[in-house]
Amino acid sequence: MEALDLLFSITSTFFTSLALSLLLVFRTLFTRRPSSTIHSNAVSLYQGTVWHERRRPVHHSFLYSVRYALFDLDHAHAPPDHLSADEARQVAQTTGPVFLLTIPPSVGYEQNPLSLYYCYDMDGSARLLKKCIAEVTNTPWGERVVFIFYPNSDVVAKPLHVSPFMDMLGNWNIKANDPTDSLSVFISVQHPELGDYFVASLKAKRLSSVSDHAMFFWLMPHKVALWIYWHALKLWWKNVHFIQHPGYTNPTYREEAMIRDKKLQCNQALAWDRGNCLQADGHHLGNLADRKRWFKWRDAKRPWC
Repeated sequence: MEALDLLFSITSTFFTSLALSLLLVFRTLFTRRPSSTIHSNAVSLYQGTVWHERRRPVHHSFLYSVRYALFDLDHAHAPPDHLSADEARQVAQTTGPVFLLTIPPSVGYEQNPLSLYYCYDMDGSARLLKKCIAEVTNTPWGERVVFIFYPNSDVVAKPLHVSPFMDMLGNWNIKANDPTDSLSVFISVQHPELGDYFVASLKAKRLSSVSDHAMFFWLMPHKVALWIYWHALKLWWKNVHFIQHPGYTNPTYREEAMIRDKKLQCNQALAWDRGNCLQADGHHLGNLADRKRWFKWRDAKRPWC
């Protein structure tokens, strides 16, 4: 059934994107006004690279160029299927501006393995990046998890099956800077057996001016999908063990991820307050209000629009 869904996705996306690409080219050639639907004063455009490196059990790495949009959610509508500014503030418990970093849909297709919300508090006239919200989507299975992390550096128990070549064990070490003229996001996977065996990064620079946003992002989501599936095929060719989605064999994998994360938070809290977290059994973890995690799992919108 999954193979049929994937085949339908590829076929539908091909014909939809082909038709919309021809329409986009026609509008670009024969109209003076750009075909952008993004208000230029409320969005910043970034161009950069994504790098992945798997160190064990075999070495595999790749680098590709990407284009992102950073939406000021208080002054622009985000692409469909994302949080609004007020929803993000409620989740992060912040009071200042909210920005969303994502790849907008292009010619009928959307592909966002990771989108980030930057949530600020205000200190007088200055804004301070307080928390980030990660939105991770595993496209083949149509799932999404949303969670809070602290941008300077944080460790989160892996809450989602994002690759058929990685199990659910291990933690995500994640950090992100305050996006200005440049932005960066770093993620490493800490595994109990393989150690720090996977690293990924996004580095990008803000562009000063782009006249046509639709052409700027043309086929960008398709390129991301192509790289993901192509390198999954290469890992399979290298005989990396294929791992079935845990939902088929372990219906409580999400609850177990939350328990692992609570233990992580407890261990971090013990480093600065040994009066808290007297137990680390996943049920009675003491007072962690200052570092309260929030997870939400849900079905993700299918990549074709």
